[in-house]
Amino acid sequence: MPFTILLSSAGRRVSLLRSLRHAATAAGLDARVITCDLNWTAPAMHLADAGFIVPRCTDPGFAAEVTALCDSEHVDLVVPTIDTELPVWATLKPDLATMGTTVAVSSPEAIAVAGDKRLTNRHCAESAIPCPRQAPLADVQRDASGWRLPLIVKPAGGSSSVGLHRVTTWAALDAIPADPALVVEETAPGIEHTVDVFVDRDGYAHGPVVRRRLEVRAGEVSKAQVVRDDLLASLAVRTVEALPGAYGPMNVQIFSDGPRAAVIEINARFGGGCPLSFQAGGRHAEWLIREVARKEAPPAAPVIEYGLMMLRWDDEVFVRAD
Repeated sequence: MPFTILLSSAGRRVSLLRSLRHAATAAGLDARVITCDLNWTAPAMHLADAGFIVPRCTDPGFAAEVTALCDSEHVDLVVPTIDTELPVWATLKPDLATMGTTVAVSSPEAIAVAGDKRLTNRHCAESAIPCPRQAPLADVQRDASGWRLPLIVKPAGGSSSVGLHRVTTWAALDAIPADPALVVEETAPGIEHTVDVFVDRDGYAHGPVVRRRLEVRAGEVSKAQVVRDDLLASLAVRTVEALPGAYGPMNVQIFSDGPRAAVIEINARFGGGCPLSFQAGGRHAEWLIREVARKEAPPAAPVIEYGLMMLRWDDEVFVRAD
């Protein structure tokens, strides 16, 4: 039977779908990539080998539906794509393993740290990893002594820059309604970078690829360049290896001005710009597939093509509505 990969919450992740196909081919496998999503209008559904409608990942029926899907389609590997579905897949992971299905997801503990910016900040501080000073919004509004403008205010559980504000005046800070879910951070130095890594079954991170963000659209990178920065690569490796039960594709967001760096976020999944890392030599999808299909270990020192850029544009898929 073909090696079957399920791309969950496929949405607009056509580049990731194509990368998984390419990775399976590079691994020498006869493979099929299927998708699931809550809506048939998700573009990736129509470019996969098969697409399946499932409930929203927060729906109580999601777990039973995707478990049945993995069983009926003989899924070998599940690749989750959005933060809100990670806890569900982490809970399902042990039972799916008994069916022969591997889920590329970290432990519930690691997902909790990555999914809450307060826990991320604490994890970094306790692991001696540089990170911005952070506090609850109410605390800073009550006493701003020692803080310097501009400041970043954002939801502790947000993603894709949703709800993020750059505050440049004390009046603007005081005008933000009290919300225990909001945190304040000092502005991190320099330019934002994203580091993609693959974490194997033993918790070791491989092949860090540092991407400098050049342009972001709707919270997702649209232009980026692979750069050599050994400091940021090592910081990302330390960050994910210190997580309890990290596994699979992960990325770490870091601001850096050269001599200084600060980790701001961890994503316990493939990042939006992962196709650039694949193309540059960080074959994380291929290593994941090889580990699951053949128990092969990643190469010790992959060759990375520094300077490679990714420039994204919109594309279309045309389907008939019945």
